[in-house]
Amino acid sequence: MSGLRAAIAAVFAGVIAAGCASGGPGAASIEAPARDAALQRAVDGAWRTPEARARDAQRHPVESLTFWGLKPGMTIIDIEPGAGAWWTPILAPYAKETGGRYIAGFVDLGDPAVSQRAREARAGFQGEWADETIYGDVAVVDFGPHSGLGAADASADFILAARTFHGWARTEGRTDRFMAEFARVLKPGGVLAVEQHRAAEGADVSATAPKGYVPEAFIIAAAERAGLRFAGRSEINANVRDDRDHPFGVWTLAPVRRTSPLGQPDNPAFDRTEYDAIGESDRMTLKFVKPG
Repeated sequence: MSGLRAAIAAVFAGVIAAGCASGGPGAASIEAPARDAALQRAVDGAWRTPEARARDAQRHPVESLTFWGLKPGMTIIDIEPGAGAWWTPILAPYAKETGGRYIAGFVDLGDPAVSQRAREARAGFQGEWADETIYGDVAVVDFGPHSGLGAADASADFILAARTFHGWARTEGRTDRFMAEFARVLKPGGVLAVEQHRAAEGADVSATAPKGYVPEAFIIAAAERAGLRFAGRSEINANVRDDRDHPFGVWTLAPVRRTSPLGQPDNPAFDRTEYDAIGESDRMTLKFVKPG
């Protein structure tokens, strides 16, 4: 019987290794995690919209959060979730059920330059997730280049930055500013989880970021400068059909499906066939850990 167990373990380890290749010197090995029933319940929650649930096949919430190391009872900070946030109706109920805490870092009210529209967006976000019977006590803290991240030192177990780096990369020094804040706020052993539209390696980030894409090496280098350790990558959100060559950047693809330049009316004559066949973007899925 011991031989059978060993054979099963070897096969299972091979499957995990194939799906979650660690990268770079010192990257942690990825072990098979136990199934998290509370996470599955959050993903299956009836409160999630049909549109959000339809994207699960391309965003892989259970697999991604399992890879990143989400665990019950964690204090989670979701960076710039935005209106109609996709991760909030998964992470907030999960935190509520497991005795953790969900916090959104969204709009810097301490910055006098923040627009009234942004302030209204933050108020709208708070109202959208106000049902404590489902989402628990959703907190919102300042986040921006003026105030940084409005959370105490070593107070978070898990920070998620999803599809945000292309915006930060367009302003010199902003990515480093935010990475330093993440390192400050994470507890020792805490996780920075990254999901980001992925540019080709070696590409110039100044050219790719305006199109919504960033090279992996750009993010890894910035995290390591902040003192975070690269702990691994997964290809769960890869999409080989995405050649990154779209007329309106990544926003040509689902879910935005732009048919004209930003600020212009939709173009009903635009042929979406090619871009809808691609699906969502090719995305990197990276994990960083604060040493200690």
